[in-house]
Amino acid sequence: MSLDDRVAGVSCREVLAQLGDYQDGALAADARATFEAHVGACANCAAFGGAYGGLVARLRERLAPRDLDAERAARLAARLAADE
Repeated sequence: MSLDDRVAGVSCREVLAQLGDYQDGALAADARATFEAHVGACANCAAFGGAYGGLVARLRERLAPRDLDAERAARLAARLAADE
């Protein structure tokens, strides 16, 4: 396997670069469809993407603040948005 292999019109390299956006739900519908077509036909990207997605889900669950009140959550969200 090469990162430049093309499956469903997109390279493995491009799919790997989009993993974070896909996991966050930030890909546009057409990009998401292309991403999913590639992963559906590329066993290597499917395996890596599944492992990555599982890791991100576990990290989010473990690192998520559990007892933030609404005011603190809003302040945190605003501060994180300002840092982008």
